[in-house]
Amino acid sequence: MSDITCSLAALYLHPVKSCAGLAPREAQLTETGLDLDRAWMLADADGRMVTQRTLPRMALIRTEFRHGDLVLRAPGMLALHLSLERVEAPRRAQVWNDEVAAYEMGPLAHQWCQDFLGQPGLQLLRFDPEQRRLADRKWTGELEAEVSFADGFPLLVASTASLAELNRRLAAAGEPAVTMQRFRPNLVLDGLEQPHDEDLIDELSIATADGAVRLKLVKPCTRCSIPDVDPERGEPGGAVGAALAAYRSDPRMGGGITFGMNAVILEGIGRTLRTGAPVSARFAV
Repeated sequence: MSDITCSLAALYLHPVKSCAGLAPREAQLTETGLDLDRAWMLADADGRMVTQRTLPRMALIRTEFRHGDLVLRAPGMLALHLSLERVEAPRRAQVWNDEVAAYEMGPLAHQWCQDFLGQPGLQLLRFDPEQRRLADRKWTGELEAEVSFADGFPLLVASTASLAELNRRLAAAGEPAVTMQRFRPNLVLDGLEQPHDEDLIDELSIATADGAVRLKLVKPCTRCSIPDVDPERGEPGGAVGAALAAYRSDPRMGGGITFGMNAVILEGIGRTLRTGAPVSARFAV
């Protein structure tokens, strides 16, 4: 397959892991991915991550950056404003099997999350920027790819063609279409020739004002129950998982259901990605 040119259709940023995201027109690339993506996380009283897998209502917590604050909003709740410059007590946190350094965001933030989600003991944590958590070297090889509270890699890439194919199958089954928010990617490509062509891409080169951002796509993203959570209602379903199971079993992941590709950064830290930017995709040999 020859290399092709496509475009960066959308950027998504999720400040609080597993809560609603933002779709900015531009975002700066840092060592751990898009700036402030998954920089905060909800955890239980023991510091273990909490996600929509167990608390689907987390999808209803909206996030916004405003006047130097991270602002959280949720139905029936007053807005919670948290300064980007302040944290409270340090503590240890667990993301999957990784134990990392983090900071508590304080009693008011903890209580706000507990009240909305109806879950005692919840804590809102911020990733310690001095912590160096690395993606799995099984997939990154010699490259040491840093990651914050994301599941395992700095960036997640999907395509409009893949979503269109899923929605075609959902329509055939009498189910409503879904949006890309179900899959929580960071970068969405438009112009790929076939659905899931991102599975076959080795490298992306994205044009910016300061030079190219180069990414290597290293691992298919296996899917859990989160794409079945309706982001507008915070309620789980089953149609998306059933549709994917019919055609997205990936032998590279032992038959796991995949959608999108995890990516690491080869070049371009500090550069600003903008929607509409041209992208050169080099396919694996």
